[in-house]
Amino acid sequence: MRTEQPLKGVGTWIGFGLMCLGMFMAILDVQVVATSLPAIQNALAISPDAMSWIQTAYLIAEIIAIPLTGWLTRVFSMRWLFVATIGLFTAASIGCAASDRFAMLVLFRIVQGFAGGTLIPAVFAAVFILFPPRTQGVATTLAGVMAVLAPAAGPAVGGWITQTYSWHWLFLINIVPGIVACAATPFLLPRHETQFGDVAKVDGVSLLLMALALASLEIGLKQSPHDGWLSPVCIGLFSFTLLSGALFVRRTLRATYPIVELSTFRHRSFAVGCTLSFCLGVGLYGAVYLIPVFLAYVRGQDALQIGGTLLVTGAAQLVTAPIAVALERRFDARILTAMGFSLFALGLGLSMFETRTTGFDEMFWPQVIRGAAIMFCLLPPTRLALGSLSEAQVPDASGLFNLMRNLGGAIGIALIDTILYGRTSIHAEALHARLLAGDVSAAKAIGLDPLAYVRGLHQPITPGVAALVRRMVERTAFVSSVNEAWAMLAAFALLGLLLVPFAWKSAPRPKTTR
Repeated sequence: MRTEQPLKGVGTWIGFGLMCLGMFMAILDVQVVATSLPAIQNALAISPDAMSWIQTAYLIAEIIAIPLTGWLTRVFSMRWLFVATIGLFTAASIGCAASDRFAMLVLFRIVQGFAGGTLIPAVFAAVFILFPPRTQGVATTLAGVMAVLAPAAGPAVGGWITQTYSWHWLFLINIVPGIVACAATPFLLPRHETQFGDVAKVDGVSLLLMALALASLEIGLKQSPHDGWLSPVCIGLFSFTLLSGALFVRRTLRATYPIVELSTFRHRSFAVGCTLSFCLGVGLYGAVYLIPVFLAYVRGQDALQIGGTLLVTGAAQLVTAPIAVALERRFDARILTAMGFSLFALGLGLSMFETRTTGFDEMFWPQVIRGAAIMFCLLPPTRLALGSLSEAQVPDASGLFNLMRNLGGAIGIALIDTILYGRTSIHAEALHARLLAGDVSAAKAIGLDPLAYVRGLHQPITPGVAALVRRMVERTAFVSSVNEAWAMLAAFALLGLLLVPFAWKSAPRPKTTR
């Protein structure tokens, strides 16, 4: 039973809010930098082939850090782990802003990614460690809103910063909130014992195998859409991932002091919750990736305009959040999860019918539906996955739960790029054949005037007209590929819906003495 005084309770909530702010900074950082990569490339004279490593370096470090959060929490305690990681993240942000060459920037992005990666699962673990069951719904919603609002707000923030100031401010915006959080949280978060002796017990081989498996997977997913999933390089990377991953699992399950507690997957609800987190990651990060790609290439919009469109999803999330909290207290988590994934699949499916003229108005309602669904795809599954575990199990489990969402996002984006790169040329060839055959509907689809098209069939085509038609065909073919990508994302949401019945009804967390 908790015996905290009201003042201490307020302090804990403020401390938790600062933790959520740190997580928001880490997630936002990925999006604002992605929006402004061209500006960074020009400033540091980075080659186009190397530019993507600014993001890849961060994501590799992040995906390695996420499952380590449980072990790091035991070593440092949750309070000092957050202080150390938010301080490291802030210092690395300063280093990124001060970078004057590519290698220096990548180095600080690795440090930034590792620190940011621990902030995300630490926040979701704190929900079940700091708060009693009756307030966990509110805490989970606060964390969830910050986690899903950051990707939606990132393009708008990044576009505004790049257009108004310079690329350095993409990193400098982290300094003030980082210093405040680092200075205040030691006095606000509860004290827990540190276990520095666990550092000597760490299984270095398991740590190396896990890092190698996740790094090779991330690089393989990055290269697959360009080189082909069956290219020698990708086959080698994925084979190495499977080998090192299998050795890691085998060694970890037999370890006396495992670096990650994989035995938690024996809990059915946790395993199902992690799969739901994976499906959510595919749709959530896939949609945030696909909308800017469409609006930039097809509609020619800049980052600020794209960000304004994406904010619709964020606004819908904020409106739905208190409703999700109220319903979560009254209904079975499985029912709410099923409702969430049903709406999520619907919102993704409605985007399957985009055309070359689709813009803000046509994207509005699908985004509203997705935004309303996301909180029900995050809050109840989090309780299903973590709510019935003991306090000692939660930090490790939270790392694995959040890792699955990030893996879902990485795999989803790789599949989207595979569709865009692989299917667009096929659609373009089909459109070209229809145009040559005199198909008026194909002419309308790419934006040609039907009468002018019919007249042009019997006249020689000038090089200028041919180039114009070629661009129109490529753009329309790209739209068809985008619609297929939306269908793929909707299929993953439906998969999540089908998995919900396999979860046990959420049970109370085992009691622990304090």
